[in-house]
Amino acid sequence: MFGRLTIDSLPFYSAVAASGAAVTVLGGLAVAGAITYFGAWRMVMTQWVSSVDHKKIGIMYIMLALVMLLRGFVDAAMMRSQQAIAYNSEGYLPPDHFDQIFSSHGTIMIFFMAMPFLSGLANLIVPQQIGSRDVAFPFMNSVSLWLTTAGAGLMLISLVVGKFSTAGWTAYPPYSGVEYTPGVGVDYWLWMVFIAGFGTTMTGINFLVTIIKNRAPGMTMFRLPLFTWTILITSVLIIFAFPALTVACAMLILDRNFGFHFFTNAMGGNMMNYINLFWLWGHPEVYILILPAFGVFSEVVSTFSQKRLFGYISLVLATCAIGLLSFTVWLHHFFTMGSSAKVNSFFGTMTTIISVPTGVKVFDWLLTMYRGRIIFKPPMLFTIGFLVTFVIGGLSGVLLALPPIDYLMHNTTFLVAHFHNMIIPGVLFGYLAGYMYWFPKAFGFKLNEKWGTRAFWCWIVGFYVAFMPLYVLGMLGMPRRMEHYDIAAWQPHLIVAGIGAFIILLGMICLAVQLVVSIRERNQALDLSGDPWNGRSLEWATSSPAAPYNFAVLPKVESRDAWWDMKQRGVAYERPAEYEDIVMPKNTYAGLVIGVAGGVFGFAAIWWMWWLALLSLAVIAAAIIYRASDDDDEFVMTASEVKAIEDERFAQLAKAPKNEMADEPGFAGEPAPEPAE
Repeated sequence: MFGRLTIDSLPFYSAVAASGAAVTVLGGLAVAGAITYFGAWRMVMTQWVSSVDHKKIGIMYIMLALVMLLRGFVDAAMMRSQQAIAYNSEGYLPPDHFDQIFSSHGTIMIFFMAMPFLSGLANLIVPQQIGSRDVAFPFMNSVSLWLTTAGAGLMLISLVVGKFSTAGWTAYPPYSGVEYTPGVGVDYWLWMVFIAGFGTTMTGINFLVTIIKNRAPGMTMFRLPLFTWTILITSVLIIFAFPALTVACAMLILDRNFGFHFFTNAMGGNMMNYINLFWLWGHPEVYILILPAFGVFSEVVSTFSQKRLFGYISLVLATCAIGLLSFTVWLHHFFTMGSSAKVNSFFGTMTTIISVPTGVKVFDWLLTMYRGRIIFKPPMLFTIGFLVTFVIGGLSGVLLALPPIDYLMHNTTFLVAHFHNMIIPGVLFGYLAGYMYWFPKAFGFKLNEKWGTRAFWCWIVGFYVAFMPLYVLGMLGMPRRMEHYDIAAWQPHLIVAGIGAFIILLGMICLAVQLVVSIRERNQALDLSGDPWNGRSLEWATSSPAAPYNFAVLPKVESRDAWWDMKQRGVAYERPAEYEDIVMPKNTYAGLVIGVAGGVFGFAAIWWMWWLALLSLAVIAAAIIYRASDDDDEFVMTASEVKAIEDERFAQLAKAPKNEMADEPGFAGEPAPEPAE
């Protein structure tokens, strides 16, 4: 009945593992206890987990991402502390546990921190930026969220029941095959990625259709804000790239569980097929993560420079070029694995070429700031920190694009330093900038700037202290993922890297304190205007937080910076002669049921409880049939209800204090001269 699940599956084999499991369980109980303490179960169940409102779904995605950021950072801190003390010593982590930690760190940060953060920001902002009332498929949006959450749930369960994979975040065969790794660790990895991948693919489809079909009147493609453009290209990449990963996972599942030989070294199998499929997804994935952050930087740099974005067309074309080229570089991840010199030369050349449109973006952002009156709010600090740090990472990437150098640096900490040099400033700084920039739009009050600034300085200083030594260690020849070592010259660098991880921990603490202080002092930081930063795009036309329907009357767009243009023309806050009824989607538990059943299915498949797997599939099928046959899935918000909400909004606007940006050049009504493009 319980398959291969036994009492021995609990993490009593190691005190460190048992502690991790206890923290995970206690964390879950603490959340449940807090909801109970505040008597919020009814609100959570009826207004949040059943919601199909894109804004609430976006907030839940971001909450998931922040939780997993903390979880993934714990892994990173454990690795750095282990390596700092492991010279001629076993340290405090057994080799098998160390292998699990570096595997879970990469998996969490890519699949369950960065991807939910991206989906969260897109959900929260894109429909508002294009003047839409919702995404194209609200129910599918809910299913996407809960499938992603199911994958993250499996990740957390692996800490408590069984062990996680020791095959790294890439799960290369033949090591990830059942011959070399027969436990459940790789199965956890496969099923969580497989299930979450479905959710992500549906998100890509949803946002592609939303941006193409749901734009406000007059919102032509070349009037789309840059963030929306990057989500559009990202959606295309998701649709084409994620199926490759899903197929690779499915084939490896068949190899491990049913005796297939897709990726074995016998019976006609070929492990290189897995590696090609993985990176056919893997390198576009880098740009799936980075392009939305580029969109955030574009919005932030324009707003806080109080200038129109320089080179809009070139930024759009560069985004498209990066999206296209991202499918032509995947082999640079395995130059050393047997391809011919000509093949390596082609992919090395393409890798170098992709830096060109990226460079165009950097120059456009710099020229946007040129002669601007830069306002150093925390989102702008993260943007400037990104610009400086990302260029260094890009230069090290150009080095690795050269196959002869890649052969020397392959599998060293130089690669670790380069990868984090791209992902932390290029992705995480962007998402944190977006989180702080759009927080008022989600909750109606601004985040504390003092703690946001402290968080930035801890992150930027911590990053350099933690990762610059890894470049040096890579050139000294230190392989990555070493649990212990016997070369004395490495240890000072690893100690410095450990100190850097500690400084980043302070940055994490600052982010948590910022949130707590902001909630406690929210009445002093209310955003009554809906436009706290003197913004340029349409999301600032709605109240903060936005009404369920976003726009009582769909806006008519006549310019690229639509909201800025409306403010200049004096029509930004015009009220219609009358309001109309608005049709909205009803909340439903079907998405939650499908997600929970998906997670149970994954757990059952990992532990070979096939009856439970079949039962879960039956629940999923029943939920889909129920939802598909439900014709009463919408409700009408009457014109009088809309008017009441809008009356309240305009009453708030009348009480709004002077915008803190009003003394800056370029404020609406006193616009600075716009540079001609």
